[in-house]
Amino acid sequence: QVQVVESGGGSVQAGGSLRLSCTASGRTFNNYVIGWFRQTPGKEREMVANINWSGTRTTYADSVEGRFTISRDDAKNTVALQMNSLEPEDTGTYYCGAMWYTDYLRGRSDWEFWGQGTQVTVSS
Repeated sequence: QVQVVESGGGSVQAGGSLRLSCTASGRTFNNYVIGWFRQTPGKEREMVANINWSGTRTTYADSVEGRFTISRDDAKNTVALQMNSLEPEDTGTYYCGAMWYTDYLRGRSDWEFWGQGTQVTVSS
């Protein structure tokens, strides 16, 4: 199992930047696919970006492509989400999720491990 904790949320004006961190416990962190998700009231949680277990493949939602960058540092058990050119539409609670790599390869859709979330507010 793995436990993940998010940090780095806050309030920023449109056009600004924030960096979120997802820190995980456990010795097998490098066997997990890590994803960042966000949720706003009344809407379903949506995937923002994810990174595979080796850090060689990343996926982004169309709405953040070119503005957000996900990266991982397995030595520190962390995955970062650098968010630039933030827009008010990026406001929400951001969650870090983890999935064992074989589950991801089999096409599992429900992420098993979640953090408590961190709030991001972008004002216009």
